[in-house]
Amino acid sequence: MAKAEKVSAVAEITEQFKGSNAAVITEFRGLSVTQLGTLRRTLGEGATYSVAKNTLVKRAAAEAGVEGLDELFTGPTAIAFIEGELPEAAKAMKTFAKENKNLIIKGGYMDGRVLSVDEVERIADLESREVLLAKLAGAMKGNLAKAAGLFNQPASQVARLAAALQEKQEASGDAA
Repeated sequence: MAKAEKVSAVAEITEQFKGSNAAVITEFRGLSVTQLGTLRRTLGEGATYSVAKNTLVKRAAAEAGVEGLDELFTGPTAIAFIEGELPEAAKAMKTFAKENKNLIIKGGYMDGRVLSVDEVERIADLESREVLLAKLAGAMKGNLAKAAGLFNQPASQVARLAAALQEKQEASGDAA
């Protein structure tokens, strides 16, 4: 690779680091081109999966201000740069790794900190944003219904007390 090509490759990877919300580092040894294409499609539109030389990726990460990933850049390395929701892409990668044992998730990077393999897998186990928002809305609706019942309770107690008092007066009026 000529020096100009390396400089442009480093610049491109640096921009990917800067433009993404998160990155997941993987080892892809033994995967075919077809399998890598399948993985790229399963990641969706919000993620790109790039194969690059470790020295170039280390240099690009340093230029982008990403620190702590150097020990992950060993062997054949590919990086999923995620611009959208990390749980969706991490879930796709975890599922693909279960089906294809040659894909090994090494770790990741999100919000200025390095993620271990366990943290990436826990993120993959999260439900989608829409499901979490729906659960939150359901919990809030349930609490509002409880509050409405609590506020209505004194009024209904007064109504029951008045009805009981009226029945008592009618019963005593009939007896008199």
